[in-house]
Amino acid sequence: MNAYGWIQVAVFTLLLLALTKPMGLYLARVLDPKGKTWLDFALKPLERGLLALLGPAGLGEQGWGAYGLAVLAFSLAGLLFTYALLRLQGILPLNPQGFAGLTPDLAFNTAASFTTNTNWQSYGGESTMSYLSQMVALVLHNFTSAATGIAVAAAVIRGLAREKASTLGNFWVDLVRVHLYLLLPLALLFAVFLVSQGIPQNFSPAVKAAWPGQAAQTLAQGPVASQVAISRLGTNGGGFFNANAAHPYENSNPLTNFLQIFSIFLISAGLVWMLGQQLRQKSHGWTVWAAMAILFLAGYAFCVAAEQAGNPRLVPAGVASSEGNWEGKEARFGIASSCLFATVTTDASCGAVNSMHESYTPLGGLVPLFNMQLSETIFGGVGAGLYGMVVYIVLAVFIAGLMVGRTPEYLGKKIESFEVKMAMISCLVFAAGILLGTAVACTSAWGKAGLANAGPHGFTEMLYAFTEALANNGSAFAGLSANTPQYNTVLGVAMLAGRFWMLLPVLALAGSMAAKGRVAQSAGSFPVSGPTFLLLLLGTLLIVGALTFLPALALGPIVEHFLLHSSAPLF
Repeated sequence: MNAYGWIQVAVFTLLLLALTKPMGLYLARVLDPKGKTWLDFALKPLERGLLALLGPAGLGEQGWGAYGLAVLAFSLAGLLFTYALLRLQGILPLNPQGFAGLTPDLAFNTAASFTTNTNWQSYGGESTMSYLSQMVALVLHNFTSAATGIAVAAAVIRGLAREKASTLGNFWVDLVRVHLYLLLPLALLFAVFLVSQGIPQNFSPAVKAAWPGQAAQTLAQGPVASQVAISRLGTNGGGFFNANAAHPYENSNPLTNFLQIFSIFLISAGLVWMLGQQLRQKSHGWTVWAAMAILFLAGYAFCVAAEQAGNPRLVPAGVASSEGNWEGKEARFGIASSCLFATVTTDASCGAVNSMHESYTPLGGLVPLFNMQLSETIFGGVGAGLYGMVVYIVLAVFIAGLMVGRTPEYLGKKIESFEVKMAMISCLVFAAGILLGTAVACTSAWGKAGLANAGPHGFTEMLYAFTEALANNGSAFAGLSANTPQYNTVLGVAMLAGRFWMLLPVLALAGSMAAKGRVAQSAGSFPVSGPTFLLLLLGTLLIVGALTFLPALALGPIVEHFLLHSSAPLF
């Protein structure tokens, strides 16, 4: 990696480290119903007005079951609203291109995708979606799905922090406060900045442009900046254009590129600090942050090394492998920057600057695939990354307890069979959905029909699709033509399962932990901060991930890597 690449990742990491605590402090105020923020003078009356619509009964504290039901009801309402709007797109306003309504399967897939913060796109945004659909159906979910994830993370933190309690907060209060005091102000500021950098924000129809001796081009317009801003901050993705951040109208220069990458991790990192602060164990929060950062940097270095090594199969064509694998990379930003965006956006659900991981080398593509298969725990989607990491923390503490022969404890609370069961349900549903979905697609005519390649690469295309669906990621391997009734339906169901079958067990775990009292810490209590816990947490993440997905990984990119460096046919 050249000096520019090293400087960029160093600045990125140091800036994230510097802003983690300020963001965490602000999040703690936003997620405290009585917390005060610098926006109270302007937004407090609006907050009171919105919450007044719920009535006194709607403002009370909720147990984990009631909190989970509120999440499900809100998400279902959003899904049905989006499905209806997309189906009726052709007769609704703000449609200067005259796009027809979406087919039932594509409308369902898109509604499920944006409801679950996945933002997988089986369509080209500029050639399928009206401005109304982009602004209302999709951007609405960019806000609400992110706010839902943050609210659930806050509920989980409360469950871990409280003693002998039966409630985790109120979902509707959390939802309103996250929108008013966090997402809307940040998205407004970021959108204004993006407009200043040349990102379009208008309602103009597409324009024709022609240069002497060249065929005319159609340049799509629209309200781009507002969608890009919240899609990055909310770790959503779902780009206005089919190429996502590889399109210059979404990502115009190195500064916008860097800040878009950084904004994806910012809120998630702050939530990790908030975990330590709320538990009165700040060192614990920083240890969890360090585990995420180590995995992120290791994955990034591995990805860059693979991509800069190049493709030896191109040497006979006169292309030096030492130049690196530029296929699918943004020449504007270089291999290192493209790999940084790819590594970040597969720890969260966001369209990458190189939106097609199909063009990566086998081991380069293995990094985003494995990062997703760790349940998006490397900072990850806002909220989802943190409560996914809580699952691994519980498993790590349980394993440590077994190793030393005493009842496992986490911050003075006993880890018992119910908590372990909930953690394992979350892990196993995620893994089973990916592996079974891939197996069904591999053995079905409709599954194989969409492949651009056979052999291990084609297998990885299918594995990647089901991984991103269950992980609620949305990044595309791009070699799979998934816009078919079967793929749209199956992947839509997988997205819903990946969101709610993981979210509900974690809420149940938090509810159980909230009801427990604390036992006195002793010399035999396992530390939850420092090098020992860091190594245990990293080991748990890697071992559980490897044991769960190793069979699939070995048959895909790893096999392809060895074929690439041998004389055997690649496909």
